[in-house]
Amino acid sequence: MSTHRTAVVTIARGRHEHLRGQAWGLRRQSRPADLHVVVSMGDPEVVTVAREVLPGVHTSFMDAIGADLPLASARNVGAAVALEAGADRLVFLDVDCIPAEGTVARYDEVLQGVSARPFPVVVCGEVAYLPPADHPADYRRPGLCDLADPHPARPRLAPREVAEDGDVRLFWSLSFGVTADHWRRLGGFSEDYTGYGAEDTDFGQRLAAAGGSLVWTGGAAAYHQHHPTSSPPTQHLHSIVNNANVFRDIWGWFPMQGWLDGFAELGLARMDPSSGRWVVSH
Repeated sequence: MSTHRTAVVTIARGRHEHLRGQAWGLRRQSRPADLHVVVSMGDPEVVTVAREVLPGVHTSFMDAIGADLPLASARNVGAAVALEAGADRLVFLDVDCIPAEGTVARYDEVLQGVSARPFPVVVCGEVAYLPPADHPADYRRPGLCDLADPHPARPRLAPREVAEDGDVRLFWSLSFGVTADHWRRLGGFSEDYTGYGAEDTDFGQRLAAAGGSLVWTGGAAAYHQHHPTSSPPTQHLHSIVNNANVFRDIWGWFPMQGWLDGFAELGLARMDPSSGRWVVSH
């Protein structure tokens, strides 16, 4: 009989009602997680809400000042807490995501199937996007799959289907799973990145560099609760420009090219021909 332990890890600042929605989904799992870990990035109320809605949750509080959230390091902290508590499978969910009832069970099943591979494997489930609602509590009801629209650039799979995809640039941290062993081999997320942008793309490149695989799986859906956004995300201008340069220094090419071009069109950033780097316009 298996004695493995699966942890769900979430990082958050603000989005308290979205966290309540995620917890609603986690409490409805056909195979509940053995551990829940919530990392607060400078927001004490995240810890309060997590303890209210997820009894027995493991919480961690990180200092985070200003708009540049420590996304990469927060995920690493969450994984460390889960591993210290005995988890050997990690499922990461963005705070905005509500898991379908079978999501933890499906991640658990697929991770079991890839656990013996000699190279690291990262498993990604489908994330579909919910329409605007009057209040996030309106999402806490069955039938979310009928409301949500799948991402057009990600695979759409049948519930029992898996697909190995060589394009690691498609990796996203909204919803993914990895065994503890493979997580350790990858070294987690690079903390060279501060704030928003490029840490996911870097993680995918590290997976490829380690000879690993990105595996998409059906049956592990998560439903993204709507919130206002902008494209390009001008609120993250400085961190995106900085992280794009950090990424280029490591991997030799610029990620987030569409956003960088969008900033350039708005006169907010430009490519400096003398340095070959992006700079924020003044």
